[in-house]
Amino acid sequence: MRNGLSVDVEDYFHAEAVSATVPRERWDTLESRVVSNTHRVLELLARCGVRATFFGLGWVAERFPELVRDIHAAGHELGCHSYWHRLVYTLTPEEFREDTHRAKRVIEDAAGVAVLGYRAPTFSLTGRSRWAVPVLAELGFRYDSSIFPIRHDYYGIPDHPRFPLSLSAQHGVPLYEFPLSTWRLLGMNLPFGGGGYLRVLPWFYTRRALLHVNHRERQPVIAYSHPWELDPEQPRFPLPLRARLRHYTNLRRMADRVSTLLDHFQFVPLRELLPTEA
Repeated sequence: MRNGLSVDVEDYFHAEAVSATVPRERWDTLESRVVSNTHRVLELLARCGVRATFFGLGWVAERFPELVRDIHAAGHELGCHSYWHRLVYTLTPEEFREDTHRAKRVIEDAAGVAVLGYRAPTFSLTGRSRWAVPVLAELGFRYDSSIFPIRHDYYGIPDHPRFPLSLSAQHGVPLYEFPLSTWRLLGMNLPFGGGGYLRVLPWFYTRRALLHVNHRERQPVIAYSHPWELDPEQPRFPLPLRARLRHYTNLRRMADRVSTLLDHFQFVPLRELLPTEA
């Protein structure tokens, strides 16, 4: 079973957990570590012989176009992760269109390739922002990977289908969706296989969930990570307790967790999981 691997290319100060402490006006004054951290990811994937989809932040691509070219040259897929990393449901449709179009153009110009996939910051394509789906289709995206079928304070559509599907019947547009992975346990959708879930939850939980989805349900898993998650030495901010736990827990273990995941299961870029008719 082939699974989808993705990386959200953002710096340590872009994450939603630190947004209340680090306003966007400060971004250019902070030490950027996204280039070195993304190269850590590229080196890890090269050692494992794995290719992935890198959803790039437009803000990063505009300042470090050589990083976009390095990702592309290494054989990975380029995707779009917005320009300003703002929650979709806090924007108007026009603000979303402008932000996404700008990011897509910057990434495409840097690498000279078309960008097919989109991922919303903090998975913020929710019930409050379903209007974003036709906008993505209008902008030329072929697929999205922003919907998390769970309950969460920032994101989630709990009743959304758990596995990849075309959104054409639901929204009337030719867009394919790769939901973030969950498995059914005790009547609930439980997340696994990416970000803080991969860092914090024990490996036996991740392995059991992935085996269940692959072999019992015969479906691919959509896994994800961020370059800053492989950087335990990153500058620390005085965050509230919940944000601190989400952002900093087990950073030293993440590289090993990702390596173990890639050693035990097969992963490809998301575009390779698109059905031929999508």
